[in-house]
Amino acid sequence: MDVPHRSSDRAGPSPEALLPAFRTTDIERTDDGRLIYYGHPQTGVRQLERQVWPLFREQGYEVRFETVQDSEPDPITGVEVGETRRALVAKPRRVGGGGVPWTNVVMFLATVLTTLYAGTIWYYQPIEGPLDLLAGWPFAAAVLGVLAVHELGHYALSRYHSVDASLPYFIPVPTFIGTFGAMISIRGRIPDRKALFDIGVSGPLAGLIAAVTVAVIGLHLDPIQVPEHVLESESSVMIELGYPPLLEFLAWATGQQLTYESPELVASPVIFGAWVGLFVTFLNLLPVGQLDGGHMVRSMIGERAETVGSLVPAALLSLAAYLLTFGNVSQNAPVLWGFWGLVTMALAYVGPVTPIFDEPLDRRRIAVGVLTLVLGVLCFTPVPIQIVGG
Repeated sequence: MDVPHRSSDRAGPSPEALLPAFRTTDIERTDDGRLIYYGHPQTGVRQLERQVWPLFREQGYEVRFETVQDSEPDPITGVEVGETRRALVAKPRRVGGGGVPWTNVVMFLATVLTTLYAGTIWYYQPIEGPLDLLAGWPFAAAVLGVLAVHELGHYALSRYHSVDASLPYFIPVPTFIGTFGAMISIRGRIPDRKALFDIGVSGPLAGLIAAVTVAVIGLHLDPIQVPEHVLESESSVMIELGYPPLLEFLAWATGQQLTYESPELVASPVIFGAWVGLFVTFLNLLPVGQLDGGHMVRSMIGERAETVGSLVPAALLSLAAYLLTFGNVSQNAPVLWGFWGLVTMALAYVGPVTPIFDEPLDRRRIAVGVLTLVLGVLCFTPVPIQIVGG
């Protein structure tokens, strides 16, 4: 087949190798290294991608079938004329490397500062100079440690399955928690359900192990003495945590206290760091969209996961409405679940990730998935936090 190329620098499968799934009419290499195979699919899109994906992967490319806007100068007028064409678009795969990830580094350092600041709040440490921030290091280490282990679990399994993924991005926020969490960006295609499951489950399991470890350490630390001026102040804000069953079990198993009768004593802020980790684990395990739970359920039950995902927003919004109407609680919990109801509604609309090869998952992974989801339920509490006073 004599197929024209717009660049002499060619790398990728030959047009003949793509037959009979795709008939190539033209190949273009863009300045950013992409290869665009214009042509006509000879089968459905999913079947097409399953057939050509291994060929491009061998050459170091990620490929998708897309509708692209192609433009060329008119030979008579010289005016750019646009044309919509169907094509296989192949982007160079990047797994690791790429130099220093400065964005990740800067965001992490900023999150260190904001979690140190949050820690000083929990330790009732007034900030009179930069070094006073160091008083919050146990809380910062607890929160950042759990989040880092969670995200590095995803990253490690992405590398294991040769899926292009970024290092964690930490999100700094100067609040009493200090962060909105962390995330990695999965840039590559997911080859099969095994990879989708492994990448999805690795973060929650790793994060759970880290959170349980932090919780046990925190339970053995001395409580914090609340300063007298805080107790006597009419403008003080009181934060009440709702402890999930897993944290209450750990307190029972270790024979340690989570709460104290005296208002002058509160549990170590390290325990709150573990609480953050458990709450983040529960949210990530919601079986919707591209959350970890959505990845897991999609790999476990296939396309039926979209039906499950559509129920999650309804459940969270119903919980918010119930607490607002009948719950004798502050408005923080209803607002929190209402917010997550809207977030999961958007995630359900986008839908879950579809792997290239959509073969059923093995029973061992399904069992691990069920166990992980059960552990996620043990991280749930209907009223996670109440902020009163002020």
